[in-house]
Amino acid sequence: MTTRDFMQLDVFAAAAGQGNPLGVVFGADDLDTAAMQALAAWLNLSETTFVLPATQTGADYRLRIFTPRQELPFAGHPSVGTAHAVLERGIATPRSTNGLGALVQECAAGLLPLRISGEGAARVIHVRAPRGVERAADDRAVLASLLGAPLGAVRPTLVDNGPRWWCIELADETTVRGLAPDLEAMAAANRADGSVGVAVFARCAGPGYALVVRAFVPADGIPEDPVTGSANAAIAAWLHSNNALSATRFRSSQGREVGRDGVVEIEVDAAGEVWIGGLTQTVIEGTLTW
Repeated sequence: MTTRDFMQLDVFAAAAGQGNPLGVVFGADDLDTAAMQALAAWLNLSETTFVLPATQTGADYRLRIFTPRQELPFAGHPSVGTAHAVLERGIATPRSTNGLGALVQECAAGLLPLRISGEGAARVIHVRAPRGVERAADDRAVLASLLGAPLGAVRPTLVDNGPRWWCIELADETTVRGLAPDLEAMAAANRADGSVGVAVFARCAGPGYALVVRAFVPADGIPEDPVTGSANAAIAAWLHSNNALSATRFRSSQGREVGRDGVVEIEVDAAGEVWIGGLTQTVIEGTLTW
């Protein structure tokens, strides 16, 4: 049995208890895939990451990302949260780029740059998500799981930015916040088409955020993910490709329905790349034996 360092964080969170929890395991070089998956299942967080030495030139560190059921090539809150963790532990030192600190993360989706601004409690970390690509799929089963909720203007689609997300615009914020989908039917639809889950969203006119988002991942044993970076990135990519973004920088609200109110900062740059980021809070530091 080996003792290794561990951190648990809240990501996209202005305070502890908000945002999305993340487990970060250090010194994971001796763990194989089965051991990592078993530990992620035992921790039962939406994702757990394992920090490893980089294997590609230009990367500051490598990470592997696991839900309780499967490994993901990319996920947003694990990327942002792990960057926070390696900075806190002094594993990586940001390079200065136009006044912003920069890191490069190696993961199964490739090398992904990160931007860092601010310090301490005000530090904000953004990761550039893999480019979202539409995948052909039959939407009838997943739409049926929404139990007739009225749709918005942009057609539903399956977007692949590492994980595959169904991105479905609903009529308004009230519809999104009040949605109670058939999770069993949704899980069956996800397993059938290989999608990780369903991200529903609506555009909002009020102050503070431009989108409201909810993400359901029942096939992985996660009825509703609190705050989901890859889903927000997929939605932004899909809206951008449909010329349906009113601004290239905006915020989304997610997690309120499960008591984990979070905020994701989103930017679509001049090249059409989507960056997602936010604040991160360290909640637990210690060791685990596995």
